[in-house]
Amino acid sequence: MRHYQKLDSVTYDEAHDTLRLGCTDPDARLVSLWFGREGMYLSISANYGPLEIALRPRHRDLVASLSQLKPTERLAVMRMVGTGQAHLELGLTTEGDLLLRATIVADATGHFAINMIAKPDVRRKLFEWLDVENEAIA
Repeated sequence: MRHYQKLDSVTYDEAHDTLRLGCTDPDARLVSLWFGREGMYLSISANYGPLEIALRPRHRDLVASLSQLKPTERLAVMRMVGTGQAHLELGLTTEGDLLLRATIVADATGHFAINMIAKPDVRRKLFEWLDVENEAIA
């Protein structure tokens, strides 16, 4: 069974143009998701304490995938950005929660993932920062 960590806080660093999604729960502060701009790419760092999954998808690919998400009744992956070996899985619930699953795939025998859910207010700020328009949740 998967455990999803709720991300319910956002911090914007104007000097470096980075966005950090995190947790206000003291027991879950080890989990964070950082986004930074690198030209036509985004740097994404999903952290759980000292463990990190670092991804570098194209900005336009992530924006296109987020703008095409349709809400579903349950947590389900609807889109994937990246490659078959390193990617960010995305989903959207009818409550407006955004599923974010940073994944590294070893081979057919296994993978490593950090499972997160951005609460609606956090999702809105991420969409603003990325300039995502999604009519399904407008």
